[in-house]
Amino acid sequence: MADIAFHVLFLLFLTAFVASFIDSIAGGGGMITIPAMLLAGIPPLETLGTNKLQSLFGSGSATLAYARAGHVNLREQLPMALLAAGGSVIGAFLATVVPGDVLKIMLPFLLVAIALYFGLKPNIGDVDKHRRMSTFLFTVTLVPMIGLYDGVFGPGTGSFFMLAFVTLAGFGILKATAHTKFLNFGSNVGAFVVFVFYGVILWKVGLAMGVGQFLGAQAGSRVAMKSGAKLIKPLLVITSIALAIRLMADPSHPIRVWLGW
Repeated sequence: MADIAFHVLFLLFLTAFVASFIDSIAGGGGMITIPAMLLAGIPPLETLGTNKLQSLFGSGSATLAYARAGHVNLREQLPMALLAAGGSVIGAFLATVVPGDVLKIMLPFLLVAIALYFGLKPNIGDVDKHRRMSTFLFTVTLVPMIGLYDGVFGPGTGSFFMLAFVTLAGFGILKATAHTKFLNFGSNVGAFVVFVFYGVILWKVGLAMGVGQFLGAQAGSRVAMKSGAKLIKPLLVITSIALAIRLMADPSHPIRVWLGW
């Protein structure tokens, strides 16, 4: 595609900053960056590849901020991150052959269910609860499965990791957020490698947005660590619902196509 004008790059940089600020707290940054890149005239496949590049900066930046504050031990969680990356690699390859319509149909309903769970369950806070699944089983099943989903499709990955950590690993919401960003970084790396292989990364756009992502994640993670569950919980609910609405509003969504809307 033709070279992107400086003012468009600057707007994408600002978009990435806002998306990363929100994503570092509650996830859902992709629902901001992907439409922005499409509106800038970037083709869909290049949008997906470039989005993974710039997302690396945001998830990596947030991970470092949470790790420095002691909310996640990177060495202990490295096996999970590697399995998330492995799942994402498989998912990114599957994305070239698996129809996305089933995921597009199911995802809005899953996101609304997540929003209702976090919105209506009163005892979700920053204190860890009883673990319902062993660390080993959690690591070898749910982590690569969610990573695979991130490679195949992507939107809502952070929400799924959050739900898994809170409901099955018994984590408090701030600890879950910190661990989610590290695993999200792993799944971003996996899919990014595949997109590099296919040569669909716009490096100048991805790096410019990556700077915005890095700065936004630093700011957002600090706000999250200061406010804890009283901010993360409502923002997670709002983000999940907004992402569901955004997906359903897409004219190409299978349900809208079938109903002729």
